[in-house]
Amino acid sequence: MNMAIREPDVTSAPAPRGAAARALAGFGDVLMRHQALIRRVQWIVVGFYLLLVAVPAFLPLPESHAHIWNNLTLFAQFAFWGVWWPFVLLSMVLVGRVWCGVFCPEGALTELASEHGRGGSLPHWLSWKGWPFLAFVLTTIYGQMVSVYQYAAPALLVLGGSTVAAMIVGYLWGRSKRVWCRYLCPVSGVFGLLSKLAPIHFKVDERAWHAHNQSGAPTPKLNCAPLVPVKIMKGASACHMCGRCSGFKDSVALSIRAPGSEIVHVAGKTPRPWETALIVFGLMGVAVGAFHWSASPWYVALKQLAAEKLVDVGAVWMLQPLAPWWLLTNYPDQNDTMSLLDGAMLLAYVAGTAAVMGGFLLACLGLAARAIGPAKTSARLHHFAQCLIPVAACGVFLGLSALTVTLLKQEGVRLAFVPQIRAFLLAGAGLWAVGLAWRVSGLYAAAPRRLVAMVPMLAAIGAGVGAWIMLFWIW
Repeated sequence: MNMAIREPDVTSAPAPRGAAARALAGFGDVLMRHQALIRRVQWIVVGFYLLLVAVPAFLPLPESHAHIWNNLTLFAQFAFWGVWWPFVLLSMVLVGRVWCGVFCPEGALTELASEHGRGGSLPHWLSWKGWPFLAFVLTTIYGQMVSVYQYAAPALLVLGGSTVAAMIVGYLWGRSKRVWCRYLCPVSGVFGLLSKLAPIHFKVDERAWHAHNQSGAPTPKLNCAPLVPVKIMKGASACHMCGRCSGFKDSVALSIRAPGSEIVHVAGKTPRPWETALIVFGLMGVAVGAFHWSASPWYVALKQLAAEKLVDVGAVWMLQPLAPWWLLTNYPDQNDTMSLLDGAMLLAYVAGTAAVMGGFLLACLGLAARAIGPAKTSARLHHFAQCLIPVAACGVFLGLSALTVTLLKQEGVRLAFVPQIRAFLLAGAGLWAVGLAWRVSGLYAAAPRRLVAMVPMLAAIGAGVGAWIMLFWIW
């Protein structure tokens, strides 16, 4: 008989009452009591954000002898893409979505717009669960086509456009809510996935909630801006960690948990196909292709072959930089242009990488789920997909931080220890993913099915790690 090994459900266990737990819960209460201060911090970040994104777009392109410390455009590039974004991603793994609730300029602006907007009811199409995946894919690919990491004008177009859209959505729908953040933000889905790994979250004690309701005590007002149903909140994926709900009905407290416990104990209860798509086709497919293409010898070989065919048929115009900068990179003064062929090959390479990588990962997940048993295969596939989040998160962080390393090298800063750090992070992410897969498989089966399921999971994890090994050590 197939006996499943059940781990304790840490999400419903009583919170520890030690000094550390009380101090952490107390910090959550501090956030709740100082919302006005948080608002001021958000406006400081808004100002810094506007300085980094808007101003450089109207300045001349940096000259060859310019440096980070004497050129605002280069400083903004380094501060925003070299420091800001990589470490925002890292913060999701360490402290959950604190960035979203305490610092994010788009979140602050869309909430402000909603406070003074029309307050319309949400249209049905807005809550489509596929928006985070689609928005991530489109912005990632478009950002590569216009070289968003290298030039200020595309950065303003992509990021500024997102901010304007966030304010319009806030103005039209919701009352003091972050409708944009909940449904349409291009990175909200990624942040939600990464925050599942965080060791802290706002824990809801359902028994205390019920006891408060039964006591007849007055209920304070609560505005959860990201539209999270606090009463039934089981994890940190949607929570913005702003602290507004801390202490609500004496049942919500900032608490510590085992890193990744949300993946093991919560993620499997509600299968989310769009999250699986974002993991296997987005973070481990499209993102890999987007970071790979400029260094890939396969891309160069395919492009050369295509160019020869175009010359043979007389379509030389495809080899010319005809598109404007807001469609394809076109900066002739910087000797940096993309032809129509470049754009077509970029799209083909990223799409091909996503199809091959995502297809392989999906097949591995399906085999792992089937190895457990014939029942509920689809639900188990989506649960196993969540185990790949550490590898997906590490890959995107390393991809973004590669720009940090490049910018520092251009300034003469040599970082000899970078390969060792990359190897350490990839190894740690891979082992973390293996541990999560082992724990998840133990929820459904015992040996030998559990061991059989681990074989395709190891293949999927190995493929995810191998993609970055290829970029950093083989190419």
